[in-house]
Amino acid sequence: MNNGWAQQWFLNRKIARAGLIVCLLAGIAHSQIGDRGRDTNDGLPEAEFHMARMIYRTFGGAGSRGFAQPWWAIDYPMAEEHFLPALRRLTNLSVADDSQHLELGDDRLFDYPFLFAQQVGQGYWRPSREEAERLREYLLRGGFLLVDDFHGEYQWAVFEAAMQRVLPGYNIIEIPDDDPLMHVFYDLGDRIQIPGRRHVRWGSEGPVVAGMEGPPHWRGIYDDHGRLMVAISFNIDMGDAWEHADDPYYPEPMTALAYRLGVNYVIYAMTH
Repeated sequence: MNNGWAQQWFLNRKIARAGLIVCLLAGIAHSQIGDRGRDTNDGLPEAEFHMARMIYRTFGGAGSRGFAQPWWAIDYPMAEEHFLPALRRLTNLSVADDSQHLELGDDRLFDYPFLFAQQVGQGYWRPSREEAERLREYLLRGGFLLVDDFHGEYQWAVFEAAMQRVLPGYNIIEIPDDDPLMHVFYDLGDRIQIPGRRHVRWGSEGPVVAGMEGPPHWRGIYDDHGRLMVAISFNIDMGDAWEHADDPYYPEPMTALAYRLGVNYVIYAMTH
């Protein structure tokens, strides 16, 4: 067999095999998200609290712990599998076992007052006019949006442009220390950057947060009555801290802080 021809034959086999693996992973991810993030209770509420993930058009995605997900579903399902039981345990709330996954045009959107959006920068979230109007109505009618896990000035610009379409005329500001969000359940005085697992490096004196694209910011958008409508975790990866709660490599204090923050977000959203 000619060596050059043989090398090309093996290369073609590898490419075909890689393509098959990508297709299988995409199919598995779609199946997992579709089966786990759907309404399985005939529209009836399962609990006092339901978390909804915002589906948006995106290209590409990433994987973790064997799951290949689109950007809007990053950290799913492990983030929910860890945080939702913790929320139930820490607050005694009746909490649904899983999140629901909803597009902004879904009529069920207004049944879920807590909406979670991830990787809006990397996923290049750009709502259409109809989606922006729908989300604006949702927020002004009392809905709460938590945005997490986007980093750096480019991704901030993507998010800021999207919010200008959603809430024109509303300012994004730093959430002050005395805001009820920071004290509604836990008193959160220390604002420590919560890294993604990929950003954690361990040194001789403990974990070191490395490679984050700037300092952490807890920002928000308030309505005309002072209610926080949109909470923004910028240069923070709270979802990763939930996802890796059982990972001995990930620092436990970061997960504990992410749990406390998550609890405060939920309690605030349900009481304001």
